[in-house]
Amino acid sequence: MRKLLFACLGLISGSAMAQNIQNNPGSNHGNKFEQLGTILPTPNEYRTASGAPGPKYWQQRADYDIKCELDEEKLRLTGSETITYFNNSPDELTYLWFQLDENEHSSDRNADYQDGSSMGKQAVDVQIDRLTPEKNDNGVNITKLTDALGKSLKYTVNKTMMRVELPTVLKPGQKIILKIDWNYKITDRMKEGGRGGYEFFPEDGNHLFTITQWYPRLCVYSDFQGWQNHQFTGRGEFALTFGNFKVQMTVPADHMVGSTGECLNYAQVLTPTQLARYQKAQSAKDVVEIVTLEEAKKAEKSKSKTKKTWIYKADNVRDFAWTSSRKFVWDAMPAVVEGKKIMCMSFYGKEAYGLYRPYSTKAVAHTIKSYSKFSIPYPYPVAQSVEASNGMEYPMICFNYGRTAPDGTYSESTKYGMLGVIIHEVGHNFFPMIVNSDERQWSWMDEGLNTFVEYLTEELWDNKFPSRRGPAVGIVDYMKLPKDQLEPIMTNSENIIQFGPNAYSKPATGLNILRETIMGRELFDYAFKEYSRRWAFKHPTPADLFRTMEDASGEDLDWFWRGWFYSTDATDIAIDTVKYLTPEFADLPAQATGTRKIKLAKPQVNEFEDISKIRNREDKSIVFEVDRDTTLRDFYWRYARGLEPYDTASYEVPSNVNVEKADTEIQSKYGNKHIYEIAFSNKGGLVMPVIVEFTYEDGTKEVDRIPAQIWRKNENKITKVYVKNKKVKSIQLDPMKETADIDESNNSWGTIAAPSKFQLYKLKQAARGQSTGITPMQKAKENKEKKGF
Repeated sequence: MRKLLFACLGLISGSAMAQNIQNNPGSNHGNKFEQLGTILPTPNEYRTASGAPGPKYWQQRADYDIKCELDEEKLRLTGSETITYFNNSPDELTYLWFQLDENEHSSDRNADYQDGSSMGKQAVDVQIDRLTPEKNDNGVNITKLTDALGKSLKYTVNKTMMRVELPTVLKPGQKIILKIDWNYKITDRMKEGGRGGYEFFPEDGNHLFTITQWYPRLCVYSDFQGWQNHQFTGRGEFALTFGNFKVQMTVPADHMVGSTGECLNYAQVLTPTQLARYQKAQSAKDVVEIVTLEEAKKAEKSKSKTKKTWIYKADNVRDFAWTSSRKFVWDAMPAVVEGKKIMCMSFYGKEAYGLYRPYSTKAVAHTIKSYSKFSIPYPYPVAQSVEASNGMEYPMICFNYGRTAPDGTYSESTKYGMLGVIIHEVGHNFFPMIVNSDERQWSWMDEGLNTFVEYLTEELWDNKFPSRRGPAVGIVDYMKLPKDQLEPIMTNSENIIQFGPNAYSKPATGLNILRETIMGRELFDYAFKEYSRRWAFKHPTPADLFRTMEDASGEDLDWFWRGWFYSTDATDIAIDTVKYLTPEFADLPAQATGTRKIKLAKPQVNEFEDISKIRNREDKSIVFEVDRDTTLRDFYWRYARGLEPYDTASYEVPSNVNVEKADTEIQSKYGNKHIYEIAFSNKGGLVMPVIVEFTYEDGTKEVDRIPAQIWRKNENKITKVYVKNKKVKSIQLDPMKETADIDESNNSWGTIAAPSKFQLYKLKQAARGQSTGITPMQKAKENKEKKGF
């Protein structure tokens, strides 16, 4: 009966061809729901079709032993490092590639990626300064590069990269030890930009150093691309190799140092009072100041001429960063994640005391506990936040902003901005410091995934947290932009025009839509945790994420990856028409008694013989089962071969349907129903679930959530019939703004047209016309019996 009802209402419409057809030209369906297929790399023994590492997955390892000295007066960092590089690949290597990121600040050794320029609205002096930069001596100076025995190695510096030629082939399973001496001029980060450098405070004459991307470090050599040697332009961040670090930093004796890893010699570099406070913080229930505000202010007033060496160790990390200043207040408290204690700490100057003292370390603790819930348990012993008027992340340490006004007050936006950046940068410990994606190629795998979990963490901090990235409504303005101002999320970092929305907001929003609207939290959370578990301390690619999310959830999401990540389509689903129907019961025809006449349905014969049938028939070696066992030959077999004629006679048969009972049942079932046919169109091109909210005349509401797959047979237009017990007053699409619909003006229907009468006579006829169970084969058998065959 349902099929007949749908047929009567004419639900299937043949509309215009689909837009942005990718796989099936000329069709109005079947494109956006095609599998990604060859768009994704072919699975292999290193990376499986399930999204998991394969049985022969491998990755390289690089261990570092570094000694360096910070010269605050000359603003120079000098270092020497011993690198042990392990070739775990199946390949023979004849050279190694290093990153020299400080060359970003060099006038002649930078990547020299240029954008087009025009005078535009910028002042002439700004344009001239940008187009005619002064020569400088910034960048890394390599003073010595040898093997373990002291033999010099040949190397070539190409902009921000360095190729070191090996004295002998490094075969699979072998390792090599290299020694590099280097130095560079530390740049003013506040003027020249960049992640690392110094900030100078003229009011007290002190520096705050953030030492990041500071040592020559190995590029990643991987199964999916070989050497990752894209130049560093300042945007696309890093793909790095895991290893163990031991680092000794010699700094002015009155400086405090925060760093990746655990300090091995606090007893030598802290005062007895500071050491006692640190030990107290190990079991504290609240934040403990290890260096107090008064001590930090006192240290600002005089500069030590002596040095101290801080020694840190960090295992299984992909990078190492540190900070140094006499301006620091330092506080700490422990957090416990699945029974393991993590020391959460913050370093900040007096300028940030009013915000960082009450919030920073507690935000660090909240972040590692929340991210551990959504991904994997935090594996490191330390997590730190440093106020450095910026936002950047490294293993176990990150640099954030959040300073108060001179009188110690702050605005609400400053507070939430600070909390947001702390959560974001601490969260980067998970993505990409542990789940180690290639930021240089796919910024969204770093920033987008992290922004998504940042949003979840912010929501758990405060239910009124003003999160900017994550809710679907927040991406609408970006999605509305003209196509020539957009690019797919899968665009390489250096080629993105709108970097913030593309790398951060859109992927984070997409994941949130998956979690809340498409998959549901239980399925999504399980799959996302599985991705994090599979790829912790490894090098995942987008395909590994896409495949794992589907593999662990049992959901085919290729349509979503295709639309949200590979295209610039937007969500714009419109209500085109609403038809209101009420049932009307026609009078029964006079002959509708307890019997009826029927003709036997003519058996179907496929007169077309396809190539397989022809070849099977011509192949004399094939014995068909109906030839082998002739008892399988029935009326239909004989009819198909012209051995038995079709019976065209009419037969009177009793109806096995009680007419009066059927009338009563049908009228009872449909007599008080309100039937609505809604026509939807996909104007934005992006297929999404259709969320329909009905408001009834009595003021109650009801929501129907239609999965996106309703578009699979027509990606442009669909209709949907609803049978309601109450009369509908208005209809609204996406009432909770879950799908980032860019045009809400076509999402509502407030005037329901006068009802048209819907004849239910065919339904009654269908009820009467239930099968008697008589088939041509049975009738043929009866005839034969009558004839005495």
